[in-house]
This record gives sequence, structure tokens and C-alpha cells, in this order.
Amino acid sequence: MPSQYPIYLDNNATTPMDPRVLDKMLPYFLEKFGNAASRTHAYGWEADEAVTEARERAASLIGAHTREIIFTSGATESVNLALKGIFENLHHQGNHIITVQTEHKAVLDTCYNLEQKGAHVTYLPVQANGQINISDLEAAITSQTILIAIMYANNETGVIQPMREIGKIAAQHNILFFTDATQAVGKIPVDVNETGIDLIAFSAHKLYGPKGVGALYVRKNKGIALKAQTDGGGHERNMRSGTLNVPGIVGFGLACQLAEKNLDREYHRLLGLRDSLENNLTDLDIQVNGKHGPRLPHCTNITFPGISGERLMLEASSQLAFSQSSACTSATIQPSHVLKAMRIPDELIQNSFRFSVGRFTTEEEINQSVSVISKIVKAHRSERN
Repeated sequence: MPSQYPIYLDNNATTPMDPRVLDKMLPYFLEKFGNAASRTHAYGWEADEAVTEARERAASLIGAHTREIIFTSGATESVNLALKGIFENLHHQGNHIITVQTEHKAVLDTCYNLEQKGAHVTYLPVQANGQINISDLEAAITSQTILIAIMYANNETGVIQPMREIGKIAAQHNILFFTDATQAVGKIPVDVNETGIDLIAFSAHKLYGPKGVGALYVRKNKGIALKAQTDGGGHERNMRSGTLNVPGIVGFGLACQLAEKNLDREYHRLLGLRDSLENNLTDLDIQVNGKHGPRLPHCTNITFPGISGERLMLEASSQLAFSQSSACTSATIQPSHVLKAMRIPDELIQNSFRFSVGRFTTEEEINQSVSVISKIVKAHRSERN
């Protein structure tokens, strides 16, 4: 990356593509350009074989079967297909969905849409550490509950929900369990069988793959039927019609393979970088949001009391790239709904920032980031005093 660019600490928004992924994709734009649905010639067969291989790699990353992976344009489409597809097929059995106040907007906005179509949605609160209270989930279940939709790990704080416990509760009540695992897949071990998850949304560009491609895992041994949201051709087992993005899918497959291969080593390396960032900022009297719950290894959400959050962002922007909330809500001026749900006061939310390290982040960059942030924060507090 050119030296004039700021240090990148926003890997939860998107990750840079791994050069190995790009190399794998390039032939499928040029000489291997076939349509995977073309069954009558070598170009189509070659593309179809590449898609099958990528499907195997995506499935392996989450402990799934190849036929349980449906390729989409990204996690947002996967979320919509899962939630709308289930509700439209099962609303005659029940109309109740349980989700959480701290979900990504892809889930929340889809739930708001379904409410207009007759769904009854319970938005569970979270505790101060960002996790749900399991007893709240159990109390919310009714005879009309058809789906539990709870994010695996939060995109703003990195807080991980108690997935195995949720999965057990869902199974006991014969309720489908969906999770948006976009931030978790490829960063921590995610196994559909150990957790009892029935549907998972994840995306390539969060694990060093290309933008514009993602997947939805749908457990096959439960006979889950989704109402397709896109008609025309019956692709992806009649769940998602449309010509497959072969180059993107190929890149996605390799990104999944690389993530699986290096998962343990990368986990500990990123954890060390994140902890170094937090520990070297402690003299600024910071507050780490969600620190007392299990978190992703690469993400931290930090509050800097007694400063102007806007000024910190402005003055640091030429040297550091980080965020004040999720990328999908950064165009709004509303305080983070995630931090509000964790009962953090609005004046502190405005001084809270997400830092997320990644595969290409170095220890030197962390040290430089600490220096930049410390200098700005101390200068601002000195002026105020």
C-alpha cells in the first residue's frame, strides 16, 4: 500500500483483498470466462467446476456440507433471503421472530420490513457487556415463534453471543436459528454442528476476498424451505436465481481456504495487536466497550472521555483510518444503536471509536497509531483544562 495512505484500522468495514485471491480470480475474467450454468461445452464445465471447488471451501470453513452453501451478492442479501424466505414460507405456522437490539442494520431493517407484512418481532435487550441474557431469550419464546435471529459477533464491539446456548434453546423448542456471522467467519472457529445454527450469512470482503459475493448456509437435514426473493432460472437450488459471479466466487473460495488454514495462528497474532493497542492507550483513561464479554480478537471499541470525538476523527484522518460506528451507518448522525443498547450515555458514544486490525496490520503500525491518538487526545484535554 502506498506510503501516503493512512494506517488502515477499519478491517471490520472491509478487508483489503489478499493478493493470492486476486491472482486466483484473474483467469476467470479472461480465458476462463464461461457461465457456470452452461452445461453443453467446456467453458461452462470449467466455470462450474471452479464454483463447486469454491463451494467446498466455503462449506469447510464452517463445518458444513457443500450442498448447504448458497452463493449470494453478499451478507445483506443472505440476511434478506434467510429472514424473508423463512417468514414467507412459515408465517402460516407462526409470525414471531426474536432478534436483538444490537443487530446489524441488515437484520434490523429486514425485521422492520417484515413487521409491515404481519410479523411480530421481539428485540431483546443486551447487558452492559453487550451479550443477551439467556433467560430473556427463553422468556420471549411463544407458540408462534418461528425464528431466532442473533448475530454471532457484533460488528461495532466484537462482542460474541453465547451461540451454543442459543442453539440448544432453539432446538429444544423446534425453532429455526439464524445468525449473521459476517464478522466471525474466518476470524474465530465457527462450526454449524457444534452450535446448532440452521442458517448463516457471511461475506467474502470481510475475510480478504472480493466485494460483491457472499453466502448463505442452509442446514439440509431439516428440510428448510426458503421462499426465493429473486426469480428467474432456478439457480442455487431454486433459492437464488441469477448468473453466478464466477470470478468473485472463486476468490471467495480461496479466501475461505486461507482463513481456515491460518485461523489459529492469525487469531493469536491479531489478539496481540489489539491488546497492544488497548494496553498502550490505558494512560488516556479510556473505556473499552464490551471488554467484560467474549470478543473477536481483532476488534476494539474505545471511548475517550473529555474530548471532541469529531476533532479526533478530523485530526487523525490523514494518518489513521478507523470508524465511529459501522460502515453501513456512518452516513448518519445518530449515536450508535449498539452502544445505546449497552446503556452508554450519548455524550460518551460521540467519543467512541471502533478500531479493527487485520492480516496486513503490523506491530509498527500499532505503535504509530498509539502515538498519533495519544498526541491528539492529550492536546485536546490540555486545551480544555
